[in-house]
Parts: sequence; structure tokens; C-alpha cells
Amino acid sequence: MKKEGDIEDNFLNLIKIVEKLRDKENGCLWCNSQTSESIAKYSIEEANEVIEAIKVGDSSNICEELGDLLFQVIFHSQIKSDEKEFDINDVIISINKKMIRRNPHVFNNKNNKKYTMNEIEENWIKIKNEEKN
Repeated sequence: MKKEGDIEDNFLNLIKIVEKLRDKENGCLWCNSQTSESIAKYSIEEANEVIEAIKVGDSSNICEELGDLLFQVIFHSQIKSDEKEFDINDVIISINKKMIRRNPHVFNNKNNKKYTMNEIEENWIKIKNEEKN
């Protein structure tokens, strides 16, 4: 696959595209009229399209559909940023912390123990349940 720029530039370009779409003066009227509630259905739709592309095994389509799903994440984050709730950086910080917290066998494995799939899954569920309580 041909690469166009580095990941940081490409990610920032996507954020800028969404910001421009949501610009109150020169942006897209439809994009500006959306709320997280009004576009929630598209997140589910895009996730289902990713699943379908995976089932078919079409890598090009998987890539495209993952892009559509990523757009939903950025779009929701921009809406919440406009509402002064949080932004994409907060979303990234949140998932980084969660992945480290839920994978202590990778990030906090002081004894270099080799864990089984069952132990990893059980620990994930245990940690997730502790977080919810």
C-alpha cells in the first residue's frame, strides 16, 4: 500500500478536515447541524460495514470501512469539542490509559510470566468489572 505522508500528518489532516466541515461560517451545513445523538446510528452502520468487509476478506474495503469508522470517532469528538466537553486528544489519552490498565501482563509484568489466553481473558473481565464498580 502506497503511503502518503507520515501517520502524524495524516491524522492531523483528518482532524483539520473535520474541523473545517464543522466550521460555523464556511463549513458544511449538514455537518454543523449534527449532534452525537443524530449521528449515533452512523457509528453502528459503519461498524457493521467493517464487519461485513472482514467477512468478505476484502482488505481494500476493510481499509476504507475502517476509515469511515475512524471518521465517526473524530466527528463525535469534534462535536463534543465544540460543546466544550472533550476533544480527540482526551479520547486518545483515555484509550491509552485503558489499554495499559487492562493489559498488566504486557505493561506491568515484573516477573515476565507467560500468561495463557484464559488467564488474559479472565483478568480483562476482572479489571473491566472493577472499573465499572
